Amino acid sequence: MSAHDRAGILARLMALSSFAGGRLWGARFGDRPPGVLALHGWARSHADFAPVLDGFDAVALDLAGFGVAPEPSEPWPTERYATEVAPVLADMGPGPLVVLGHSFGARVGVHLAAAHPDRVRSLVLTGAPLAPFPGAGSAKPALVYRAGRALHRRRLLSDARMEALRHRHGSQDYRQATPVMRGVLVKSVGETASCAYAPVLTAWAAGGGRLALVWGEDDGVASLEGTLSSLAQAGVAPAEKTVVAGAGHLLGPSMYGALQEALARALGHERPGPGSQDAGQSEPAQGRPS
Repeated sequence: MSAHDRAGILARLMALSSFAGGRLWGARFGDRPPGVLALHGWARSHADFAPVLDGFDAVALDLAGFGVAPEPSEPWPTERYATEVAPVLADMGPGPLVVLGHSFGARVGVHLAAAHPDRVRSLVLTGAPLAPFPGAGSAKPALVYRAGRALHRRRLLSDARMEALRHRHGSQDYRQATPVMRGVLVKSVGETASCAYAPVLTAWAAGGGRLALVWGEDDGVASLEGTLSSLAQAGVAPAEKTVVAGAGHLLGPSMYGALQEALARALGHERPGPGSQDAGQSEPAQGRPS
């Protein structure tokens, strides 16, 4: 490892803050009580939000199994993730909070809002896989994989052969994950397939919760159409949705402005001024609010 790499790692570690009595780690933005809590996507970390939260009073956390956070002792559903994140609310400002969630973090944010409707009054979700793509159906794993899994459970197939099957038939996220995190991924994908998040949002929205959706136009991972359809069936209408031209699933420069504007509206004030981001580091928002 080069001296430059070591210096970069040290700088990132020095920027970390602890929350909930040292149980949670992430970054703090601003010098006033935080009003925004940001939860990152799968295989990402709190660092994804630095260009978005610059200029806000906010906290961005590392979720268990990502960044510097150790993985859970067993595969957690996203509701359990929300339970583990909840203690950070005591470190936030006293007023209504906005939760910004990307992808996997959006799933967690939905449960956090539903469990704490008195604290979380607004959700800004981006690339949130809350429902499957229309017409996706309930695809089963390949027959050879299911057969191998059954044989492995009966100890008739070695661990090495089973691992080879996982690598051949699993998604990239699945292949790269540890056994525990694979279990987490399977649970969360199952929740999306069953549209489990829309009913969770119903009571929260009925109590006055405000939902904003910010989506990349070219997002091939999370379906905006499927999410809107699922929410409509549950009687939930987003306060706003913004589609960002040319953006995909991951957070990138074209998304930063649209997310900042959505956060500002959720907080009830103007977005941070031009000085909140380095010149040339982000593109102007290309969103289409509706």
